[in-house]
Amino acid sequence: MATEQPDPRHPVEAADTDGFRSRAWLTDMDGVLVSEGRPIPGADAFVAALRAAGRPFLVLTNNSIWTARDLAARLQSMGLHILEDEIWTSALATATFLADQRPGGSAYVVGEAGLTSALHDAGFVLTDTDPDYVVLGETRTYSFEAITKAIRLVGAGARFIATNPDPTGPSPEGPLPACGAVAELIATATRRRPYVIGKPNPMMFRYAMNMIGAHSETTTMVGDRMDTDVISGMEAGLRTVLVLSGVTQADEVDAFPYRPSLVRGSVAELLDLV
Repeated sequence: MATEQPDPRHPVEAADTDGFRSRAWLTDMDGVLVSEGRPIPGADAFVAALRAAGRPFLVLTNNSIWTARDLAARLQSMGLHILEDEIWTSALATATFLADQRPGGSAYVVGEAGLTSALHDAGFVLTDTDPDYVVLGETRTYSFEAITKAIRLVGAGARFIATNPDPTGPSPEGPLPACGAVAELIATATRRRPYVIGKPNPMMFRYAMNMIGAHSETTTMVGDRMDTDVISGMEAGLRTVLVLSGVTQADEVDAFPYRPSLVRGSVAELLDLV
């Protein structure tokens, strides 16, 4: 049998994957399983392989607009059979963090149902009167009035939390301003930086691993971005796989001072590692 030759784009040679199989998997959603409203080729086979092997897994996303139930329905409409409890959003991670920090607290929220529902379920009261926190998430309808209210509340002493650092989000018409960009606006106005819960904060991964009873030494993170997925997975102690079906491309990997454990074209090339 011919020996498989290492791909020069990949930081780990093919021969080094013999012991790579993991007991649990975390995977990003956009750029890994779906792109522009369509499943990436091989995503359905990858999810099916995880199920067949009995590998616990979670789909992670910085998107805090939708509830996990909404996202599961959207993925299933694309042909990806992923359940509500197999999705972990930055909104859920934020609600978990705040419930740990201040049980039964209060928050003024700039965001959508994914965030407000998560905070309600965590026992938080949503209010614009002397809240413990201002929580900024994703929305397609950022309003001047809501941002002004957030600035005034943070200036008055409310703790500032953001669900994710992403400066832009995708749309069919082009990029849209996202949570990170609006967080910068509030931070500049108040001179107070937010604590960001979503990727690249490894906190999101630790909560996710607790959800599925996984351990960092036997868990792999699959993502399409070096600056969020790979760095946060690495800092959480996970093996990391960069797939080239999304944001970061092969010629950009060497520009970063850290490396993924593996680089592959897409999840379709990971079936033999499940």
